[in-house]
Amino acid sequence: MERFLRIQEVQQRTGLKKSTLYLYIKQGRFPKPVPVTDRLVAWPESEVQAWIEARIKAARPVAAVA
Repeated sequence: MERFLRIQEVQQRTGLKKSTLYLYIKQGRFPKPVPVTDRLVAWPESEVQAWIEARIKAARPVAAVA
């Protein structure tokens, strides 16, 4: 089941500050939040997790097999 993450939990999971998250969103480097109500946005947990996993994969490329 999908759940939403508020900004504080996104910050904890990614280690990024709020200003950096919004800069990355503006640059297209982080998923956009979803409007939950008129005054509340949140991130789908699966999108945040996918972003984290992509960063790990990019940092540890698999060696080519000869």
